[in-house]
Amino acid sequence: MPCIKPISELKNYTAIVNQVSYGNRIYLTRNGHGQCALIDMKELDELDKQRALLSLMSKLNDAKISVREEGTISAEDLEKELGL
Repeated sequence: MPCIKPISELKNYTAIVNQVSYGNRIYLTRNGHGQCALIDMKELDELDKQRALLSLMSKLNDAKISVREEGTISAEDLEKELGL
């Protein structure tokens, strides 16, 4: 069950932060609507890595489609195009 607290409880910041742990986020609300969340740094790092991996996989998939649809060029043609 998510831990949801009004943002006014941040007056006791230490008590709120002590409740944050891996997999146990604290969601803060303002006027009954979600405002922000506190999350463990290790969990945030893992989420960032997953987002980067998803982005890389998407770009690799786009490259595969491009190779399949447009083909490739030889190394010599590439060198000529780059002026090497």
